[in-house]
Amino acid sequence: MSSTAVSYSQSPRQINPEFKQSLIELIEESVQTYKDLPAFTNMDVSLSFAEVDEMSKNFAAYLQNVAKLKPGDRIAVQMPNLLQYPVVLFGAIRAGLVVVNTNPLYTPREMEHQFKDSGCKCIVILANFASQLEKIIEKTEIETVIVTEIGDLMPFLKRTLVNFVVKNVKKMVPNYGLHQAVSFREVLKKGKSLSYTPTRATPNETVFIQYTGGTTGVSKGAELSHRNILANVAQILDYMNMGSELQRGKEVIITALPLYHIFSLTVNCFAFSYYGARNILITNPKDIKGFIKDLRKYKFTTFTGVNTLFNALMNDSDFSRIDFRNLRVTVGGAMAVQAAVATRWKELTGCPLAEGYGLTETSPVSTCNPINGTERLGTIGVAVASTEVKLIDEDGNDVPKGEVGELLVRGPQVMKGYYKRPDETVKVLMPGGWLRTGDMAIMLEDGFFKIADRKKDMILVSGFNVYPNELEDVICSHPKVREAAAIGIPDEKSGETIKVFIVKKDESLTSEELRAYCKENLTSYKVPKLIEFKTDLPKTNVGKVLRRDLRDQELKKMQA
Repeated sequence: MSSTAVSYSQSPRQINPEFKQSLIELIEESVQTYKDLPAFTNMDVSLSFAEVDEMSKNFAAYLQNVAKLKPGDRIAVQMPNLLQYPVVLFGAIRAGLVVVNTNPLYTPREMEHQFKDSGCKCIVILANFASQLEKIIEKTEIETVIVTEIGDLMPFLKRTLVNFVVKNVKKMVPNYGLHQAVSFREVLKKGKSLSYTPTRATPNETVFIQYTGGTTGVSKGAELSHRNILANVAQILDYMNMGSELQRGKEVIITALPLYHIFSLTVNCFAFSYYGARNILITNPKDIKGFIKDLRKYKFTTFTGVNTLFNALMNDSDFSRIDFRNLRVTVGGAMAVQAAVATRWKELTGCPLAEGYGLTETSPVSTCNPINGTERLGTIGVAVASTEVKLIDEDGNDVPKGEVGELLVRGPQVMKGYYKRPDETVKVLMPGGWLRTGDMAIMLEDGFFKIADRKKDMILVSGFNVYPNELEDVICSHPKVREAAAIGIPDEKSGETIKVFIVKKDESLTSEELRAYCKENLTSYKVPKLIEFKTDLPKTNVGKVLRRDLRDQELKKMQA
């Protein structure tokens, strides 16, 4: 196949996807090599690599001896960026478990699906969300519930104050009654008196079931192996070292994206921990004033985030008071980086904002803009090491450069498949190991790729995937709704915003009533901002709703 004729690119750089046998080996080497250095910092409290080592072993010992969990059992983790997250994550992996990362803002309906589908036997959950778990736990296989509070790993006085304020002043912890619940601090205390049995894993064993929507809107668990994550760790480090060589034990990375998100999980947590970096965990990046206050405390060298976050930071008057002299690498993922945002970021910080591309199914990084001064604004860059990227048309034929085609990826970071869904797996994993991303792209003459459109009707809100089928299913379960169609329309702040078109079954239905119903059944970022009532929806001759027609109509209105 000639790379000059068709849209095909293969990275000339190669990595060893099995440079470690498993993530267990990577974790254990990291905590030993950098034991005296700070590993994670949150709310002005730090844990050293040695402390993470000890606590995660104690946590693993509890899981093995008290919870009676065996290698391969699934454990859900549901909390924002707190010091507890890496302790739980590393401990679960060291016990040989499969981690099911869960968005803390999920509704009971969403939690139930994920926990039942994955077969979770244990969950670690922040107390703030335990009342939601209580509503559905009897419908799941979960037997062990470990509840943590925000301040649990802080020094005594700060812990006592923070947990009191969160619960009694801010009223952020609704009452719950989980008879299975045990406190996280009690787990660590008990685990300390127990014997941890080291486990080993083979490269192809599953270590994460990471949920993603997919083309049908049904939330599916991407099975990611130790080898998948290790390959992407090696690819990320190879990429980072092309521009400005990372200094082992001296990097400080800002972790504002939640660790339950695949981008932050692989890049910030594993890749940078392997280099002995200090992760600054931001619990609530929406609090821009508080975020900037944190940024002023540290001489950070690397910053990962999403377009909306970079934009919000730069629009705050205190942004100019941050010291960027040590910042060498900024990477935007999870959603498209707007050219205007990238340009302004470089002007204000002196550091280029490199856009990358990936999917949960690719662990996640597939392509990225170089960080050696050759980046191209508006593109997703080039393939990372040991990765091939190509474009095909609807018939599976290669597409010439400069023309739109579906983007395919092949490399050691591509998932094993969707958990217990071979029918869905075969739709995206082609013979030869190519993954169909569902995204439409163009390969430019210089080999850089540019996302052109989405084959899927997925809506991207602030870096999170929203699938119209799921929204429509929920909305149509309202007794006053006859039909519904959901689309994404451009939005300067969030990338896209959700608009739904409704055909009423009962004329008394109001926008307020429908939005309240959505809030009960959907995570906040999935709740539609715009609602329009119509007498009918455009359809094909077989009755399929034409979302594209609705989207085109909205774009014409915006351009008028």
